[in-house]
Amino acid sequence: MRYISTRGDAPSLGFEDVLLTGLAPDGGLYVPESLPKFSLEDIRSWRGLSYAELAFKVMHPFVEDAIPADDFRAMLDETYSQFAHKAVAPLVQLDSNEWVLELFRGPTLAFKDFALQLLGRLLDYVLDKRKQHVVIMGATSGDTGSAAIEGCRHCEHVDIFILHPHERVSEVQRRQMTTVVGDNVHNIAVKGNFDDCQRMVKASFGDQSFLQGKTQLVAVNSINWARIMAQIVYYFQASLALGGPDRSMAFSVPTGNFGDIFAGYLAREMGLPISQLVIATNRNDILHRFMSGNRYEQQQLEHTLSPSMDIMVSSNFERLLFDLHGRDGAAVRDLLERAQTEAVSVEDYRWKAARKLFDSDAVDDATTCETIREIFEQNEYLLDPHTAIGVRAARNCRRDTSVPMITLGTAHPAKFPDAVKQSGVGVKPALPHHLADLFERDERYTVLEDDLQSIQDFILAHWKNT
Repeated sequence: MRYISTRGDAPSLGFEDVLLTGLAPDGGLYVPESLPKFSLEDIRSWRGLSYAELAFKVMHPFVEDAIPADDFRAMLDETYSQFAHKAVAPLVQLDSNEWVLELFRGPTLAFKDFALQLLGRLLDYVLDKRKQHVVIMGATSGDTGSAAIEGCRHCEHVDIFILHPHERVSEVQRRQMTTVVGDNVHNIAVKGNFDDCQRMVKASFGDQSFLQGKTQLVAVNSINWARIMAQIVYYFQASLALGGPDRSMAFSVPTGNFGDIFAGYLAREMGLPISQLVIATNRNDILHRFMSGNRYEQQQLEHTLSPSMDIMVSSNFERLLFDLHGRDGAAVRDLLERAQTEAVSVEDYRWKAARKLFDSDAVDDATTCETIREIFEQNEYLLDPHTAIGVRAARNCRRDTSVPMITLGTAHPAKFPDAVKQSGVGVKPALPHHLADLFERDERYTVLEDDLQSIQDFILAHWKNT
């Protein structure tokens, strides 16, 4: 399988090179030249498979030119055996035909583990084969950083530098990153917001000359295709658990960077019956404003109780725009360049095509807390603020109550005790056993200004093969 850029002006690559490249040289994101297609009969035959076996069925076509089947199976078995629930992604029922898909049973208690625990193993495999050492550079609004560090800290051929917005992630999120001991792990607290961190990561990938030719950058953010690929699997798993593919499903997805919901879109394109995808956002509602009114416009970023979605520049949205524009890379480039300085729209027929599948909602902090309280009172089930936004958006946007509505439970509530406290449920969520001593562990991180040169100088000075 070959991969092409969303901006149409970069060479196509195989899986290994896409894994290591991140942003395409033309500034675009890599997507498969064509998707594997599964028939209803194919999908039906996967009922009863373990999560790792299902992951192999869904993902192997994306990597088969680069990784032998037995090696890939071993990676998947190892990755998903680390999760704290036998089902890996269990479903919990909230109401009649309404469910939460628990994606927080991995080592760092967030959905990012599904992709990033695998990504570390993929990198080790490819880099060992190439005898190559790389530098991972990533930005996090909270959960990506800890999952990336956990997934890559044992990688022999990697140094990892994670940027997070200083004092704008929860204490649990920060400590999950900064208490990891490893000479190859570096946490940078940037005096800015997530978009500032992401902007510097993109700029560094666009011009890697600061590394002086000694190494190369690898992406762990969801611009890396492997992240999206791994997230497709749990849409199939949830559907099969509730009667798919013989009935359609609807999903509500808390999202800021559009990666997790784009994986759902791809699952549908690959043959899984999905009738509705709900984009669930907080006050930083650029995706909701586009999907509800065909207006894509950056505004001032606001700090909320759902920090993992405090994002205004949704990188993965470019991948959907590429498809909406008939895979015309030049059109995508023009639209996104204009979007940096002005509000943009797409042609009405393109927007209406997107609306056939997508709905959206923006949920403020007060309603988030109200939803946490409401669900707890109804079910004695505790939601984190991101999942609460997903549940509220699902209920507000639901088209057909006969179709199962599945909200992606993206994080454990213990990661966001402030939101739980503000909800008034009177319960303090406990950290799982393997993180019980998190607040007693020593932290290591460096606070730097929101300045690209300072960040790049720090990376150059601290990667271990300098």
